[in-house]
Amino acid sequence: SAKRDLESLNRKLRSAQSDVRRGEAALRKAQGEMDAVRAEAGTRVSAAESESRRLKARLGEAEAALEATRKAAREGRSVEDMRVRLLLDTLLEATQGLRRELALPPVSVRPAETVDAVEPGRMTPKDIAARALSEHDPAILDQLLALPQAHLVVDGYNVTKTGYPQMPLEKQRLRLLGQLSALAAQTGAEVTCVFDGAELAAPVLLAPPRGVRVLFSKPGVTADELIRQLVRAEPPGRPVIVASTDREVADGVARAGARPVASAVLLKRLS
Repeated sequence: SAKRDLESLNRKLRSAQSDVRRGEAALRKAQGEMDAVRAEAGTRVSAAESESRRLKARLGEAEAALEATRKAAREGRSVEDMRVRLLLDTLLEATQGLRRELALPPVSVRPAETVDAVEPGRMTPKDIAARALSEHDPAILDQLLALPQAHLVVDGYNVTKTGYPQMPLEKQRLRLLGQLSALAAQTGAEVTCVFDGAELAAPVLLAPPRGVRVLFSKPGVTADELIRQLVRAEPPGRPVIVASTDREVADGVARAGARPVASAVLLKRLS
């Protein structure tokens, strides 16, 4: 029995030794394959690095060639620009010299002005007033504001108290100024809005809207007088339109050459 056990153990030992040898052989084979893979990978990496260096070198050459081309183009253009500028300066100097030699006067008459014809007269606020339009038609105001360099002067509180007297003064001012700003943008006319500041204890804090000049009369000066001063400050012949229902204001500015329109007309135009 002991002999059989010994033989069994020997067989198991030989089998184990055989397994160990096979394992060692497999390990050597795997290591060989791994070494081969590493060698191949190293070869590929080396080839890739070599190709990368080659491409970088070619890129550097291309960039250098491009910069050389740009430089040559700049230098060539600079030379051409210099030649053109020199030619232009030569022509200008020759032209100026010829003008001085011939003593040519500046051109004051155009060919079309030599043709015999009747030119239309220039329209004035008085001409518009003579048209067949109602004094309460907002179209009159549009035509007046369409005149060249028209200046609209607005009697601020007279307009607001005609249109919306129930509102507080501050809201009256803001509403009117906002509407006048839109009117100035539409017509391109100069717009000045005058408020009575004679009774104010301190200046009103107000940011004037775009296109509208806002003025308050000084202490002791009424808005009516400030409006008349504005009209008198304008040169004769400039279209000045004053929006006010105050008869004294209307008559005074009319005598000064301005064209009065009723506040209701302006309110209709703004609505």
